[in-house]
Amino acid sequence: MTSKTSSPLFFPESSLSAPQENDALESENSIPKALMQSNISSPLLYTSSPSKKLSSHPSVAYSYPSNRDGPEKPSLLSTTPRAMRRGDIHPRYLLSTPLQFTTGTQSSQLTSDLQMISTFDPVSENTGEMVRVIWGTNVSIQESMNTFKAFLKQFRKKYRMAFDGEINLDASGDALLYVNMLKQMYDLDLTNLNLDARDLECYPPTKKLHHQLQAYPQEIIPIMDQTIKEYMLDMLIDGRANETEISKVENNIYKVRPFGLSKTINIRDLNPNDIDKLVSIKGLVIRVSTIIPDMKQAFFRCDVCYHTVTVEIDRGRISEPTRCPREICSSDNSMQIVHNRSEFADKQIIKLQETPDVVPDGQTPHSVSLCVYDELVDFARAGDRIKVTGIFRSVPVRINPRQRTIKSLFKTYFDVVHIQKIDKRRIGIDPSILQAEISESISINTEVRKFTEEEEEKIKKLARSPDLYSILTKSIAPSIYEMDDVKKGILLQLFGGSNKEFLKGEAPRFRGEINILLCGDPSTSKSQFLQYVHKISPRGVYTSGKGSSAVGLTAYITRDQDTKQLVLESGALVLSDGGICCIDEFDKMSDSTRSVLHEVMEQQTISIAKAGIITTLNARTSILASANPIGSKYNPDLSVPQNIDLPPTLLSRFDLVYLILDKIDESNDRRLARHLVEMYMEDRVNESKSSLIPFEFLTSYISYAKQNIQPVLSNEAADELVKAYIEMRKLGEDVKASERRITATTRQLESMIRLSEAHAKMRLSNEVILEDVQEATRLMRSAIKDYATDSSGKIDMDLIYTGEGIVQRRAKGDLKRELLKLLEEMSAHGSSIKFVDLFKKFSEQSTVEINLNEFNDALRSLETNDSIQILGEGSKRIFRKIS
Repeated sequence: MTSKTSSPLFFPESSLSAPQENDALESENSIPKALMQSNISSPLLYTSSPSKKLSSHPSVAYSYPSNRDGPEKPSLLSTTPRAMRRGDIHPRYLLSTPLQFTTGTQSSQLTSDLQMISTFDPVSENTGEMVRVIWGTNVSIQESMNTFKAFLKQFRKKYRMAFDGEINLDASGDALLYVNMLKQMYDLDLTNLNLDARDLECYPPTKKLHHQLQAYPQEIIPIMDQTIKEYMLDMLIDGRANETEISKVENNIYKVRPFGLSKTINIRDLNPNDIDKLVSIKGLVIRVSTIIPDMKQAFFRCDVCYHTVTVEIDRGRISEPTRCPREICSSDNSMQIVHNRSEFADKQIIKLQETPDVVPDGQTPHSVSLCVYDELVDFARAGDRIKVTGIFRSVPVRINPRQRTIKSLFKTYFDVVHIQKIDKRRIGIDPSILQAEISESISINTEVRKFTEEEEEKIKKLARSPDLYSILTKSIAPSIYEMDDVKKGILLQLFGGSNKEFLKGEAPRFRGEINILLCGDPSTSKSQFLQYVHKISPRGVYTSGKGSSAVGLTAYITRDQDTKQLVLESGALVLSDGGICCIDEFDKMSDSTRSVLHEVMEQQTISIAKAGIITTLNARTSILASANPIGSKYNPDLSVPQNIDLPPTLLSRFDLVYLILDKIDESNDRRLARHLVEMYMEDRVNESKSSLIPFEFLTSYISYAKQNIQPVLSNEAADELVKAYIEMRKLGEDVKASERRITATTRQLESMIRLSEAHAKMRLSNEVILEDVQEATRLMRSAIKDYATDSSGKIDMDLIYTGEGIVQRRAKGDLKRELLKLLEEMSAHGSSIKFVDLFKKFSEQSTVEINLNEFNDALRSLETNDSIQILGEGSKRIFRKIS
């Protein structure tokens, strides 16, 4: 009886039938019956085969004599424990498939120069004798092990440097790269080796092994794993290590994780020729599943005699015993699985999608499923851009999970052996917002970028420059003319403030992300700013307001095609967690879409309660948005909320709001036109561009600051912040008015703190000083002066928080008082007043034009205050004064 799973993404299956025992007599060249055990799934998954020096150790089992010369019958193999096997490698062939012996002459093709750099001596070279290879391949186990071991011992950096075309080879090129790496693995107790496939390609003796690695990864990678263990054992014995250290290495599971293939294939270009080969792809992670328990060994118990037996899982297939193996019992169908005694490993399914830059015009992005195992679980998260090296798999689709019949249609997926975070042109992520702990394994690249001493010295040298602020500002979107304050605000947004969580009083998390809104006339480079920031920001997502929905920004529920379960798909804001979300045409968003941004911009979370899924997702992202005014032209007589049709509650959550207006100025227009013309004349040398920082170095500088600098406020800076806040509040004092204007709130104070911390980060300083606070205050006042000034030329923050300033409130109050006075006069002549008569009479008495909407608002306000009574609808309404 055979139990199978319904999804290939959980347990890859094979069309091969289970191995059958053969009672026939063994011929001279046949495989011994001991090798035909059904619980051995591959001839490559053998136990340790050390060199001669370990022959005295009784714990070592040999798969074949290490000094075998010629075609010799393999010695007996003990069962390889399933716990000692990799989860990401599923050999195609069962051990019951006989190994072929082919006759061939292996001639050496190395030149005299290659013989000088390597003493590689393949097995059976020029002997004309039979060579043992894996069935269906040209892979010789012993030859591959010897080749790879020689590579580990002899490969030097200079071979790779010469392969990459580097002319000046320094003394570091003589270092034995992998010898030092293996020593470091032993010292740090690491078991994963990061193998660059290009190193195999540039080393002539391993060119064949490099080809075999890509063509037969299921066979070559386990050989490499075994070779690593043998090399570690040889290294310990040469160093006269004790029995405890040797036993520790013998019990370790060493894994080689190849990466760096010479060719990266697009997801849409994968075809049947790539099946069962080592392939490299890259894309954007859009969904990560929960950790799935992947059964490695099943535990069965007899219900009659309680006899127990363990069965190893072979590519998702459980060979369930149909009869109790105990001769005294031998009960049929009495074996039941005991789950809590079975062994499981970690597994996870990742949905990888093509990045927008590689999707052809007019087509939708393709996606593929990735299966990750063991140490790679929880390494990638939604929004990451990764480069994956793995084995491309295909399995048939079942018509019904309960039937053995399968379709001719095959599903494809990846068994991942290596994951690498890519796109170093983007800035790094603030480590304070990373949820998962950074792995110390050298086999995978972490999300935090590593900098060499030379790079650090170059960064610190720039930080010591007296005109650092000016240089970085000019390097932000250099194609855009002037707008220095806008560039400075965006520059500080890229650095960001410090995220803080205080334990006292269970205070909430204080965000360090800075939100900026660009609004103004069309064709003023607003979208160009967004495109530039999207290109440089980590995990950034660019979206348009008209093409975005509420679920597209947050998350939506969908049914997974493989598990048939409801899953949560991340939207733009969740994918931008730790980066910057750029939203163009912000004013054209629907009200339901904009409503989800209130929680994101302040609490930096998204609460979901859909289809039985109740959760809170992190959206620790900065928002950079652009909005056009109503009618495509900004009206200076109206407030910002009235110009761009944004609710005041949302507008107040932006730290900086910049008005970018198209003003007619001949001298300024001439300079702008000359700047644009020079952009199209690439052969002209512009002296101003010589001081710009290269794009890659700018990203490195910002990444270094975000990862290593977490500034704190000094006493001097704290006093200056308090002083600046009080001074901004005093701007609203007016001795002639009974009501004071609000010119600053605590949100402006928090914004100044974030800007001050970002300015200190830019200087690579761990302390916020007076200079940082002064620049933050200047930027804040400059922005407020533009977007929070009423028609009288005075700052009034109520324009942002309520949509109307003190001038509008006074006018509405005067309108209600005059209207109430008129109602009293007209009520003396009759019991009720018609709407038409009231509006006509009021317009005749007023010295200014009366807006009908404002008139109706005043009437509703008087009704709410129980000053008047309204009967009827529309123009037929009548009014009565309530005495």
